[in-house]
Amino acid sequence: MIKIISPEQFETTLWKNGKGETTELAISDGGTLEDFDWRLSMANVVEDGAFSYFTGYCRNLILIDGNGIDLQHDQSKTDRLDSLLSYATFDGGSNTVATLTSGPIVDINVITNANKYNVTVETFTGRQDVKLRACSRCFIYCLDADAFLSSKDKSLNATLSAGHLMQLSQPDSDGLQINGKNMIVVHLDEIT
Repeated sequence: MIKIISPEQFETTLWKNGKGETTELAISDGGTLEDFDWRLSMANVVEDGAFSYFTGYCRNLILIDGNGIDLQHDQSKTDRLDSLLSYATFDGGSNTVATLTSGPIVDINVITNANKYNVTVETFTGRQDVKLRACSRCFIYCLDADAFLSSKDKSLNATLSAGHLMQLSQPDSDGLQINGKNMIVVHLDEIT
């Protein structure tokens, strides 16, 4: 099943720590900010500061605009996001502090319940074909150009407009591919 979520359907909510706003692109059925299985959101980060705690969750933060951000986790490991579509994967329960390197940034945040899902994030700059693999759920987001989903046998074709989110439920691994530019692909695998 393919679902396209348009920007008009995105929801604006406060950050969990109350220090900013996020644009929620999608959240698991019945999910709330305090309890969800997966959530994709976008945020403007305009100042340095501590991230919200999401204990028990895995976070993936992807840079989609701006000059960069450093994420220091538990006063030790630091992830530097300094190029378009660079990303960091980290424990949502860690003490993460963000430092902007040169002005505000915009990011996409993929947060998953670590006890329920394994997550794989891939980013692709430039236009290319990406084969999708079998998984529980797949999300695709393109920054600045339309993307085109097709099956090997040509029985399925769909267009994803830039700035929209495509959600695929249990995509088949046999021949589904997406052709896009500056694209984020997220595969969620349910832990059984």
